[in-house]
Amino acid sequence: MSPDLPPVAPSVTAELVAALTPRLQKRLDAGIAKLADRPSVVDGDTVRIAVDDDTDLVLHAPGGVVTSADAIRCGCLLAPDCLHRAAAASAAPVADATPTAEAVLPTEAASESKPDSVPEAEGEAASVPEPEPAPEPETATARQHTAARTVQDAAAAVLDVGTDGAGAVLQAELLRAAHTARLAGLPRAAASAVSVVTALRAARAADPAYRLTDLVAALREVLAVTHRLGYATGPELTALRGTVRQPYTPDGALRLYGLFSEPVLTATGYAGTVTWTADAEGRLYTVSDVAPGGSGRAVGTADRTVRIGDTALTHRELSRAGLAVSGATVSPTGRLGAGAGVRAVRASGAAWHEVPLDRLWSVPAAEQIPGALAGGHGLLFLDVALIGTVREAAGDCLLADCGGLTLRLAAAHDHPALPYRDNLRLLAAARGTRLRVIARLAPAPHPRALLLAANHPTDPETRLDLGLDRLQHADLPASAASPTGTPPSPDEPPLHFLRRRVHQAASGGRRVLASPGDKEAESRRLRHNGLATAGDLLDELHAAASDRSRDVFGRLLPADTGHFARAWLAAAVYSDEVDRALCAAAWGADPAVSSAVGGEGGVGPGEQARRP
Repeated sequence: MSPDLPPVAPSVTAELVAALTPRLQKRLDAGIAKLADRPSVVDGDTVRIAVDDDTDLVLHAPGGVVTSADAIRCGCLLAPDCLHRAAAASAAPVADATPTAEAVLPTEAASESKPDSVPEAEGEAASVPEPEPAPEPETATARQHTAARTVQDAAAAVLDVGTDGAGAVLQAELLRAAHTARLAGLPRAAASAVSVVTALRAARAADPAYRLTDLVAALREVLAVTHRLGYATGPELTALRGTVRQPYTPDGALRLYGLFSEPVLTATGYAGTVTWTADAEGRLYTVSDVAPGGSGRAVGTADRTVRIGDTALTHRELSRAGLAVSGATVSPTGRLGAGAGVRAVRASGAAWHEVPLDRLWSVPAAEQIPGALAGGHGLLFLDVALIGTVREAAGDCLLADCGGLTLRLAAAHDHPALPYRDNLRLLAAARGTRLRVIARLAPAPHPRALLLAANHPTDPETRLDLGLDRLQHADLPASAASPTGTPPSPDEPPLHFLRRRVHQAASGGRRVLASPGDKEAESRRLRHNGLATAGDLLDELHAAASDRSRDVFGRLLPADTGHFARAWLAAAVYSDEVDRALCAAAWGADPAVSSAVGGEGGVGPGEQARRP
């Protein structure tokens, strides 16, 4: 993906790629790579790319998003069905689809027509009405079944070939399926399909921000949602369908206290700042300013004025101060609305050690874990003592003692424009320092979290947003000792055998697992360690990868991508659930409680934490 190009709607990319001839589709990936090296000029809502000395490619993005195929124009002789237009759309970030009138959930469950009532004869006894039968539970419509199957087949085709084989043509097919799902009233399936495409593009472009775990999570989500949709009813069906927009509901007057600000920099081309606040009861609310942009916007928006009411507070100031809001509107995830009727003025803030914010840290870590594992923000409010560092594949982690637990604190983002990694490196030199921190849970078989904010090492009343503020050596305590030694890693169940194969399939496709070799050694090891189900799932995954039939002439028939996708999904869901249980156990929480707390009912560190 090119950060200079505006986001393009999924339907536009699918339309342009489908218009190419088979010969041009084979050259599309090479065309994307060539276009990435061409100079571009941004002029307001227009981006102009010099394809060559005589040909320009123009993308018109009113409002920052390309919403129609006509908005991409090329001056070459093959236009409008040229390679350049499809390459530009495929290289650009995928835009969030805007809701349309067709995206409203269809109401196809027509009730049976009742016969007109017959007037009773005079003096005739009234007939006793028969009890009405119980209404049938609502199920997905035929249109939604078809759309879900289309998304599932497109995602299975991507999984079959992995990141190396999932070029622009397969991505466009998945985007077309996502657009179909949105029109059928399945915004959750559409959004997860777009997430898969975003991760694929980051992987193929060698984006430093790409993580294989993100691709695995996106594939697991889209396959799980589309698979379960055909069997769900009632509230489960509503959750699987999802919502296009988060509704904002009135919440009256709010008295908020700033907690911290964090920069946002996504692989989809969005950037900005989110400021976290809390009310006197410990409920969490967010004020966000996120829009298309790069690392400069992620850092710069912290000093922009908050878009609520007439307040002149910046995000950085709000994270230390307070806010009094009247006529507040709040989304189910805790995001504050900025409607015309909302009024907000600056108010006094509170230190982390003062009432009411102190109550967030009064909840033991083990009691915070179930709500964090249930989804949402996943924030943890912890008191820690720094004890050293430990080396991991992605870089050094900060080791800290948290109520007797050895906790690993990792950088929340690795982009060099954000100071997370540099601040973590400096804090590692402050061994023995006690800190009050805010971190985001990173599920793992050992206690692990992403460090977001902390109080100053020498001034507990001063707080640091570790993604925005830069520590200096002078900020460290004079008696800080350099960390020495690395504690041994805890023994972990060999679930990594199954998890590794799940990740390998997402990266390399089915052929990686179909290669010859001893495929039963790892499953035997899993069963030997009491993970019999994991061993069975691994055997089934290998069998599905190797399942290729031949016709009467001995030629290989096309692989059953659906069979392999179902086997992969079972292994991925099992690995995820076991990881959650191991994570809860590592923090001292009850794994049964952690698995029971799910969906939209997650409980945060205060009373009912609102999840942005």
